[in-house]
Amino acid sequence: MSILRSPNGCPWDREQTHESLLPYLLEESYEFIDSVKSGDVDAMKEELGDLLLQIAFHAQLAEERGLFNFADVDQAISDKMVRRHPHVFGDASSADLDHRWEELKHSEREQKGLKSVLDDIPLALPAVSRAEKIQRRAAKVGFDWDEISPVFAKIEEEMDEIRRAIDGDGDIHEEVGDLLFACVNLARKLDVKAEMALDDTNRKFEARFRQMETTVLPKSLADYSLDELEALWVEAKNAQKG
Repeated sequence: MSILRSPNGCPWDREQTHESLLPYLLEESYEFIDSVKSGDVDAMKEELGDLLLQIAFHAQLAEERGLFNFADVDQAISDKMVRRHPHVFGDASSADLDHRWEELKHSEREQKGLKSVLDDIPLALPAVSRAEKIQRRAAKVGFDWDEISPVFAKIEEEMDEIRRAIDGDGDIHEEVGDLLFACVNLARKLDVKAEMALDDTNRKFEARFRQMETTVLPKSLADYSLDELEALWVEAKNAQKG
């Protein structure tokens, strides 16, 4: 990276900043997720390399400003892992591991000057993932239902509020957001990662829809009625299960 950023290096690389590189960091992260989902080991190796490149790039930018370098990043994560695993690298017992973990996290938040348990949840997280993190943090201090039945009741309540908003009594945008938040909470209570579950459903829908498109070739799905499309959907669904 130092060569690419040098006066005789690549003009594009020399122009980049932490901010300009952020979209690429996200893109490479999502591409690695795709490679894992597809089970493509070669792609996993390639995408991890692309992610490592982004880390090296950001470290190089920081080094040029005299802030830190790649070795500092490596040392920082090594120190964190040792600090967070005293039962492995120290004399602490593995008993009551969850409690010790929370104590360590609390101590780290205090050192960073964070006052709320929600303070270090990244604002840039996808909304579904961020909702789950917010709910988990709230639950850790006891702000959570012990049983799942109130979660279902909350979802029903939010659906009723959407119906009233549609009739003119309320903000539809706000009520839909409340319903989505409640659905994420249901997933959390069922120990399901809502972001991953929704991603799997997206992929499932896409596969079935593409099958429908293939089935009607050389025609277009737009040439069919809704009843015909629903029949094609059932056919694609059954083929996928078979």
